[in-house]
Amino acid sequence: MSFSPAQGLRHSGALFALALDVLRTLPRRPFQWREFIQQAWFVASVTILPAALVSIPFGAVIALQIGSLTRQLGAESFAGAASVLAVLREASPIVTALLIAGAGGTAICADLGSRRIREEIDAMEVLGIDPVHRLVVPRVLATMLVAALLNGLVSVVGVCGGYFFNVILQDGTPGAYLASFTTLAQLPDLWAAELKALVFGAIAAIVAAHKGLNAKGGPKGVGDAVNQAVVITFMLLFVTNFVMTAAYFQIVPQRG
Repeated sequence: MSFSPAQGLRHSGALFALALDVLRTLPRRPFQWREFIQQAWFVASVTILPAALVSIPFGAVIALQIGSLTRQLGAESFAGAASVLAVLREASPIVTALLIAGAGGTAICADLGSRRIREEIDAMEVLGIDPVHRLVVPRVLATMLVAALLNGLVSVVGVCGGYFFNVILQDGTPGAYLASFTTLAQLPDLWAAELKALVFGAIAAIVAAHKGLNAKGGPKGVGDAVNQAVVITFMLLFVTNFVMTAAYFQIVPQRG
């Protein structure tokens, strides 16, 4: 299938237009509470266990790498602070984003894509029901909520895993590890990570909804839309993470 720059701009504009439609219809009543709760429960059910399992090796690898580096530099007392910063600022939002996009986003795209090829979306539009307000907005808000909660879970499990591997496998000092938490880490780090999770959840849901609503070509088209949604979401997440991290370091003064 050929791809031209004009086609890429057209798809980018349609994605941005859907994001604006979500913001525009967000205050509209009545809000679809039942759809919101169902989607939040579904996304949470498919991401909680994988997030907990993935965050353990993430925290372990970070703790082992940082513990080895601080030992070479003679700064073992800062191993805890550096591990917590790495998990809290970068690892937990990235793990959350990948799982939300890979599990929740694909389900949203497949659901909306199947509705499109069954012409349910067209039937809603004929009846005067806005699909964005009825289907997309609850899914976006549910994904954002689950992403924020999941980020907290990943942070806790990752920090605990890092503590275990640093203290048990690298013979670190538990008191020094715990005492160094507040040396470099600060409360704005947690708020920045939660904000990242909210933004990442919104991006994953909007991209998945856009690809699902524009799926064509039967079941094969839905499968292609799911694959495209995952790839586009990952690219946008890494770019957004870089921009938000750079802005955070410019806005919030760091402890030294």
